[in-house]
Parts: sequence; structure tokens; C-alpha cells
Amino acid sequence: MGIPSTPHPTHGFVVIQPLKHQRCSACRRGPLSLLVLENGAPRCLNCADLGHLVLLPRGDTALTRRSREESALSAVVVRFNRRKGRYERQGVLVEEAALVRAEERCLADAEARRRRRARDARRRGVEDERFAAAFAAEILRLFPGCPAERARAIAAHASVRGSGRVGRSAAGRALSEGAVISAVVAGVRHVDTPYDHLLMSGVSRYEARRRIAPAVEGVLREWQGAGEEDVG
Repeated sequence: MGIPSTPHPTHGFVVIQPLKHQRCSACRRGPLSLLVLENGAPRCLNCADLGHLVLLPRGDTALTRRSREESALSAVVVRFNRRKGRYERQGVLVEEAALVRAEERCLADAEARRRRRARDARRRGVEDERFAAAFAAEILRLFPGCPAERARAIAAHASVRGSGRVGRSAAGRALSEGAVISAVVAGVRHVDTPYDHLLMSGVSRYEARRRIAPAVEGVLREWQGAGEEDVG
């Protein structure tokens, strides 16, 4: 017959995708795309009472598992791999109604996961807004002369989730003074000095920072001194 020895099923039926043309030994139909070996003789699915089943190719583990759970009758589909010398699973045969029910369950789960992701995203958004507001408030406490809009912009930039910026560090999350000052310095460096232009013109980062250091210090002193003047 040209069919390798029947694979050993763990449970249930095993259906074979033959490598060569085969005909059903009962009804003589062929060539068969799928067959069952009964006492070494090939049978088509109809003669094996499996003709009402539909093929679900491998690839979706959850759908496969649920289809088999929903199906009163199922079969594993295998094909012989000559190079590896073994049968390999290609999918399962299940009742069509069972497949529909399994697909509905998977879609329901996907929708539930989508809703959960949306809820989590909203929750994280609220948390991020609160943290950015707290960060901006700490900036204004340390630098009362900083415009509120700038403080909010610096806080928002420093605290972007997943950015790796100072606001997302442990110190930043704790609103430590050092982390807040570092965020302000970075904001001033990029907005109020020619730092970015120096980098683009080929000046090294360390040299560029050295050149703009007086300008940064000037802005920081101005923002810090405004509060002292108001108190006086």
C-alpha cells in the first residue's frame, strides 16, 4: 500500500494524509486525501463513518482544544515525514457544529481580553495623569518661577510609561528631589539652549553640555529665585 506503519494514537481515531495515491478498499473511491487504516487496509472517511467531520488545521491551540471538547467524535490528522521518519500532526477532524461553538468561545474570550486590555489602559492612563500632575507640582515647588505649562510639559515628557526616562525610575516614581531636578535640567537643556543644534553640528555630548551649562544654570536660578522674590 505504500503507507508506513500506523501511528500509535494517544486516544481516539487517527486519520492519515497519504503521501501516495490510495483508494478505499471498501468503495474503491480515490485518490483519497484522507484515510483511515482498518486492519492495514485504507478506508475513506465515509466508509469509516467519519465523513461528516470537518478538518481544522493545526496552529490554533485554544481552538483545537475547544473543538475537541465540543465534539462528540473527533480524530487526529497526521502525515508521515520521510525525512524525520515519523508521523506529524496536521490538525483534527471535528463536528462542524462543535467547531462553530468553539469559535464562538474563542471569540468571546478575545472580546473579554480586548475589554480587559481597554480597562487596564484606562486605569494606567488615570495613574499616569495623576503621577504627571504630582511630578509637575513638585517641579513648581522646587522651581516656583517655572511657568505652569512648562512644568506640565517637563513632567509629561519625563514620566512617559516605558520610556526609561528619569520620571519612570525608582527615584522618579518616588518624586525624589534629585530626579525632579534632573528632569527639569533635561527640559531646559533641550528647549532653552542650543544643545540640540550643537549635537547636530557634530559637537560631542560632553562638550555641548559644557558649553550650555551657564545658560541652564541661569534658567534654573531664575525659576528658583522667583519664589524667593514673591516671599520677600
